[in-house]
Amino acid sequence: MDKIQLLKEIEEECRNADLPLKAGATNLVFGKGDLNAEIMFVGEAPGKNEDLQGLPFVGAAGKNLDKLLEKVGLSLKSVYIANILKYRPPENREPNSEEIKAHTPWLCRQISGMKPKVICSLGNYSTKFFLANGEVDKMKEQEGITKLHGKVRMIDFNGLNIKLIPLFHPAAIIYNQKLKVEWENDMVMVKQEIGQKSLA
Repeated sequence: MDKIQLLKEIEEECRNADLPLKAGATNLVFGKGDLNAEIMFVGEAPGKNEDLQGLPFVGAAGKNLDKLLEKVGLSLKSVYIANILKYRPPENREPNSEEIKAHTPWLCRQISGMKPKVICSLGNYSTKFFLANGEVDKMKEQEGITKLHGKVRMIDFNGLNIKLIPLFHPAAIIYNQKLKVEWENDMVMVKQEIGQKSLA
């Protein structure tokens, strides 16, 4: 089975699964972009616009991300983007640990199916998730995004050797314009990393 067919099957299985948060959501928000992309962006959870459209990063944060990607010659069509949670928590509340644990295996299956070379974790939550190798109970032990943003590190995630690049969440830049310069500097570094021969 090819990669695209595999990921479509995983998405359909997820859609049919009895996941927490599903009952209060409008749509499954599984992911979007190029299924053959070698770079994957991962956020925390869908928001209101994402829930309505069934696609990640279509609201203000998504527009911000698209503009920032364009500056380094990328677009949301040339990468793949997903969230850890596949359904929106009501009123964007914090998900509880049981909800998180029920959702994370689906992201892990996405990553195993795609086999990206680079993962850009968007924000504190996503960064801690990957540093804890997907173990929710160990996320609190990890350092935060303020210290780690823009620093490349190799991680072993579910048996895959992946280059992790933590980035500020695009929504954070909307509320704190001072972060924009740091985000743009980090994105230049992302472009350098994905331009290396190891990704050819």
